[in-house]
Amino acid sequence: MLRQIPPLVIGRSLTAVVAGLLIFASFPPRTCWYLAPLGIALLTLAVRGNGKPRGGFGYGMLAGLAFFVPLLPWTGIYVGPVPWLGLSTACAVFVGLFGLLARSVSALPGWPLWVAMVWTLTEWFRSVFPFGGFPWGRLAFGQADGWYLPMAMVAGAPGVSFAVALTGTLLAALAIRLRHRDVPGQWIGITSLATLVAIILGTGVILRAALPAPDAGDRSITVAAIQGSVPRLGLDFNAQRRAVLDNHVRRTEELARAIAAGQAPQPDVVIWPENSSDIDPLRNSDASSEITRTSQLVHAPILVGAVLVNADDTTTNSVLVWDGDRVGERHDKKIIQPFGEYLPLRGFFRHFSQYADRAGYFVPGHGDGVVHVRPARGGAPVAIGVATCYEVAFDRAFEDSLRAGAQLLTVPTNNATFGRSEMTYQQLAMSRVRAVEHGRALVVSATTGVSAIITADGRVVNQTSQFVPAALEASLPLRHNTTLATRFGPLPERLLCIVAAIVVVGAAIRRRTSPPTHPANEGTIGGRVRVQPRA
Repeated sequence: MLRQIPPLVIGRSLTAVVAGLLIFASFPPRTCWYLAPLGIALLTLAVRGNGKPRGGFGYGMLAGLAFFVPLLPWTGIYVGPVPWLGLSTACAVFVGLFGLLARSVSALPGWPLWVAMVWTLTEWFRSVFPFGGFPWGRLAFGQADGWYLPMAMVAGAPGVSFAVALTGTLLAALAIRLRHRDVPGQWIGITSLATLVAIILGTGVILRAALPAPDAGDRSITVAAIQGSVPRLGLDFNAQRRAVLDNHVRRTEELARAIAAGQAPQPDVVIWPENSSDIDPLRNSDASSEITRTSQLVHAPILVGAVLVNADDTTTNSVLVWDGDRVGERHDKKIIQPFGEYLPLRGFFRHFSQYADRAGYFVPGHGDGVVHVRPARGGAPVAIGVATCYEVAFDRAFEDSLRAGAQLLTVPTNNATFGRSEMTYQQLAMSRVRAVEHGRALVVSATTGVSAIITADGRVVNQTSQFVPAALEASLPLRHNTTLATRFGPLPERLLCIVAAIVVVGAAIRRRTSPPTHPANEGTIGGRVRVQPRA
């Protein structure tokens, strides 16, 4: 069977698979961020050509599967392989779409720029469709330890992804030029491409010097993050809801005793994770009294992650400001997770998985994502931007918070349903990107870890181990100034996507009106086809 497949097809297929694996290897907990542009370079070489568009789609699909299948196994830890492989395949389709569109624009002059823009277009599309999108696996989220990270403060996460993609497409163009270096004039192109790659990487290094100092701000407050841990992992961790609440109460009481003994500083605010109280404390007097007593004992307001049953019997995943015996503002999670917190088309998916009815029945909240807290040691109220767990993957979550004046950011999260997987490290990297993007210190509070303190330059200055009760404390600056990324919002991504769409349409028109060209890709230089002699 393999003898009937042209060697060129086999070679391109293997290249696409290696490309996807390289992109995967650039993601946490590994710190091999530099593999992402290499993966994009190989993928670009695999999909380029003047053959049928479905070839580009197929190679892109192979790369997408090689990327997402090993990236997302945590989605199927407790529900079996069907959701994991289904989600991975759905995400791979968008990489296939990239391959199809990249092939169509790669015959145009200046193609490395257009191909990189097409990556931005398809990455955006995956982030909004279907069911609200799934941004997990954006190139930017693998760059928390890399030279590209400072670019987030200028053009946000989409800008970082574009810079990585453009580096990769330029490297692909450089490889093609080097292969045909015997052609007159090629060394000028080789030098130009190498210079452009160096400029992109150098820009990230230069911008690092412009990142805010970790302690620079208007004033500081002391923040404590509590990690109470859970009785057991898995989908049924909340079967012992009272035990989860008790764990967080107990660990906060330990902190209070340390404060009283002079062994820990007095916090201005304490942050509990998502689902720290799956018992609705607004309806359950026992839960309410426990949280009230704990807040009074620690002498600070607590941000409580709670599941609330609303007046209309809907359920929200919320963060409450609990200050002594007073309940203040709340943030209701606005971006809820399909197939987890709710199940679209539940009747349909019930035919494929016995876990369909175990998905939640949550509804999205509204608001700007900010809660105001009165610091325990006095001073003006503090505006804290909240993105609960899944929300941190979406650009708009913290964009709304910053427009509402957030001075500090927090990501309360619950990773107990994903076991000992890489998911928590992937999410932590997203939080680091968001800290740089908006120039704010950020606190991650997780039920089972990893909880972390992140400064505005994206560094993790303290973090917990997984699956143990723990508390983190830090003095963090409050800021009112905003980054260019915050001011621009989604504008850079929209512009890149609009230009990419125009170029794709232009390439389609050009393809229809141009005479047929030789299908070989190896002789394509700058959009012109050179037919190579056969050996």
